[in-house]
Amino acid sequence: MSSFDFRGDYGMANEETAAPTASETLRSAYVYGMALTCLAAGLAVGYLPRGLQSPASPEQAATNSAAASSERPVSAGQMPGARKMNQMTDTPAQASLNSAPPLPHAGHMPTLEQMKQMADKQAAPLKEKLKNDPNNRVELMQVAAIYHTTHQFKEAADYYAKAVQADPRSVAARTKLATSLFRSGDADGAIAQLNRALGYAPNDANALFDLGMIRLQGKRDGRGAVAAWQRLLKTNPQMSSERRAQVQKLMADVKTTLTDRDGMEGARGNEGH
Repeated sequence: MSSFDFRGDYGMANEETAAPTASETLRSAYVYGMALTCLAAGLAVGYLPRGLQSPASPEQAATNSAAASSERPVSAGQMPGARKMNQMTDTPAQASLNSAPPLPHAGHMPTLEQMKQMADKQAAPLKEKLKNDPNNRVELMQVAAIYHTTHQFKEAADYYAKAVQADPRSVAARTKLATSLFRSGDADGAIAQLNRALGYAPNDANALFDLGMIRLQGKRDGRGAVAAWQRLLKTNPQMSSERRAQVQKLMADVKTTLTDRDGMEGARGNEGH
C-alpha cells in the first residue's frame, strides 16, 4: 500500500469533528510513523517481496501479481494492473485487456466507474466460462484479481469468497480474500481469513506477512504485527538475507514507534498526578 491512511481507502473514517485532543494527536503521530516505516521498507499488503514467498500453487501463479499492481498510479491509457495481468498466459482476460474501452482525457486518472467498466469488460469472457464451470477455482480467482486491480474490492472479495467455497483449504484463495476484504474496510474479516489460512498452512509466508500488515494498518496493533513477523522469520529459514533484513527493519521501526508511544503516554500519566 502506498500509505497508512486509515481513513481514505479502507472505509474507517473517524466521524468525530471536534478539535483533536492530545491522545488523538498521539494516535496520528503513531499512524504517521507507521506510514513512514512501510514506505521506507517498500512493503504492501497483498504483495510479498520476492524471496519471502511460499511455493506458488496453481491459483497463486494465476493471480500472485495482481495486488501489487493495484497500488501503482494509473494512467488513462493503461488499465490498473495491466502489466501484471498480462503475465497470466492463455486466459481470456489477457485477450480482452487490449479491447477495453478507451478512456477520455488521455493522461488523466480514470474514475472508479470507468475502472469498473473496464474490469467488467475484461472479466466477461471468464464469467461466461464460469457459467458452465461455476466452481473453477482458478478462473474465479482470475476474475477476482481483475476486480481487485481496478479497486473494485467488494466485487473482488465476492469472487475470492466463491473460490474459497470451491476449495476451503486453498491458502492462496483465503489470503487473497483477506486482502480484498481489508481494502474494502473489513479488517476483522481479513484477519479471520488469514487465521483460517494459517490453520491449514501455519508457516505460509504470504499469510503471515499480510497478517502483520493488516494488524498494523487495520487494527493499529503494532505488537500483533511484530508477533506475526517474528513467526514469519522463525518458520521460513529459506528467506533470502535481503528480504529477512527488510522484515527485521520493519519490525525494529514498529518497536521503536511503540516505545515512543508508551513513553509519551507514561509522561501524560505522570502529569496527571
